[in-house]
This record gives sequence, C-alpha cells and structure tokens, in this order.
Amino acid sequence: MSLTSKIDHVFAGGTGVLKPEGQRSGIFKQRRSGPARVELHGIVGDEHADRRVHGGPEKAVHHYAAENYQHLAQAFAQCAPELIPGSLGENISALGLTEKNVHIGDVFQVGSAVLQVSQPRSPCWKINHRFDAERLSMHVAKERITGWYYRVLKPGFVEAGDTIELLERQTQRFSIDEFWQVQLSHRPMIDDLLALAATRGLAEDWKRRLSERAKWLQKAVQNK
Repeated sequence: MSLTSKIDHVFAGGTGVLKPEGQRSGIFKQRRSGPARVELHGIVGDEHADRRVHGGPEKAVHHYAAENYQHLAQAFAQCAPELIPGSLGENISALGLTEKNVHIGDVFQVGSAVLQVSQPRSPCWKINHRFDAERLSMHVAKERITGWYYRVLKPGFVEAGDTIELLERQTQRFSIDEFWQVQLSHRPMIDDLLALAATRGLAEDWKRRLSERAKWLQKAVQNK
C-alpha cells in the first residue's frame, strides 16, 4: 500500500521543570531548523529526564499526529492555546499519519533515516502536569491518540519538509489504534493477545507483557 506524508516539524532538546512539584521532564522540546541527526538512541541532542521509561533504542523517536491537537484543544478548552505541535514531547510532527493507519512494525523512510514502529506511547501523569489538566493523559489513552515510537534501522538525517514513506508492513491487522483496543479491553480474547504479541517489529517488552497476560487469562479459564 502507499502511505506517505511530510515532516512538518522536528523537535528535540533538553529537560525542563514541571509545576507544581518541580520534577524534571524531557517533554519540553524545541523546534529544530535544518537537518537533525538520528542515531540508534534517537535524535542527537535530545534528552530524557527518566531513562527508565523514556528513550533508548526501542523508544528512539516519538511521532505524534498533528491532527490530534485539534481534538485535544476541543476537549480541554482551558489549555487549548498551549496544545500545539511539539507540546506533548514528540520528536516528529506530521499530518496524514495517525494511530488508525500506522501499524505495529511499519518501516518508514524518513529523510535519509529508516525507522520502524516499535510500540505506542503510553501517556503518563507528566502530560497532566505539563498542561495543568488533571485528566488529559487519561483522555489521550482512552481516545487511543497516543502517538508511537520508532526504533532506528538506519541512522540518517531528518528535517522539516522531508518525506515520510512506508517501505514495509508487517501486519495488516494491528494499527496503533487496534493495539490499544486489544490492550485496553477489560477481558481481551486470548487469541488476540497472542496474535498481537507475535507481531513482527513489536518491542520485546510488550511481547512479554501481552504473552504473560494471555497466560494469566488461560489459567483463569482453566480454573473455572
């Protein structure tokens, strides 16, 4: 299938301080002009405050669909002026690629780099503190508009205006949206969990978590 877009903005940068408690976070990115170097651990010069849950080769580059911001601004009018591309801490902002048409394992040519979708982003409390909106992260999760992470298959350079082109698709079934429909289900089908866990390109941590949940459900069924 043909799936293409263009980078609107590239973001990277250091950490900032979240109010009111003063935790440091890498959610505060700055727009980059000119080519940005992408290596196995992400964009050169990008920073993360808590590397236990952010950054690393399986979360090297974060992409967020620019069209999601309109939805968020309508739902959270009190902070609408702040809900603009880059404000959720993403590295790449573009129109036309969303959670509904981007799939786990998709391989994209992005500028001169080759990136593979490894997992969705899991929104956390830092989003709430960033915008002083208590339920924002929960809303992002519930609506399944989380964005996604890439691993870097081939280092290169990216900049605004570069083409994003799908090169290879591993699964026709599991878009980012479908991933969350399975994962967020109160009682998912065991076969769905196992099929998702077996998807080529999915981060190993998610493969393990999904497989363990499937095993737990299998035991629960057997013990009835």
